[in-house]
Amino acid sequence: MTHTPRSTISAFIVCCNEERQIRRCLESVRFCDEIVIVDSGSTDRTLQICSEYTNKITHHEWQGYVLQKRYALGQCSSDWVLNIDADEEVSVELQEEILEILQGDKAGRVAANGFLLNRVVFFLDRWWRKGGWYPEYRLRLCRRSVTKWGGEDPHEKAEVSGDTKRCKGELHHYSFTDLTDYVRRMNTLSSNATSSLIRRGASASAVAIIFRSFARFLKFYVSKRGFREGMAGLIVASIEAYSVLLKYAKLWEARKKS
Repeated sequence: MTHTPRSTISAFIVCCNEERQIRRCLESVRFCDEIVIVDSGSTDRTLQICSEYTNKITHHEWQGYVLQKRYALGQCSSDWVLNIDADEEVSVELQEEILEILQGDKAGRVAANGFLLNRVVFFLDRWWRKGGWYPEYRLRLCRRSVTKWGGEDPHEKAEVSGDTKRCKGELHHYSFTDLTDYVRRMNTLSSNATSSLIRRGASASAVAIIFRSFARFLKFYVSKRGFREGMAGLIVASIEAYSVLLKYAKLWEARKKS
């Protein structure tokens, strides 16, 4: 079999206590030349599972989403980097597309320095290609030499110098196990988002709480056609609106205490 020359790629994953999902994630990046794991203190079988796929595993105390991924990026050594979370999976179509990009890059045919991947959520026994989360493009495939990690917790992001393009293949996202997990995650994320609002000097008015929460509901249920998912669409839109209310309610509480 002829081996087509291509540029190299490192996949990096930051994780903690992800034994339930990380094997699926790791299987989907086996095509990469290097798999980098940055763990912040797993006490389950996460590290044991990771060791089956790579020996490049490091411990790094959790300092927030941005700093954790910035550190992980620094552990990579290949021409390109692919960031994937433990609850994500590179689809077969996306794997093939990435390999084509790497081959084209080796041949000097790729001008872009980054590619945005479209995440599709699997939740409540369905793929959510309508209802608010889709399409969701994230810059996750980048030329390492021109990439840094930035953003603001919890919304970290890759920052790339130069042109970017979109990939057609999808990144599968198994966000939540059930509604209990969904609500728990929304509570945690809203606390992180509130901290960012406080740093920016934002205020929590009654208008902001009502308007932003209602706008979120309309986006998920009406604009993104969540109503076509029946009861599931109504539930997701309502919880999303609640998460916005929670974020600004926590901001109001913090301002009140200070």
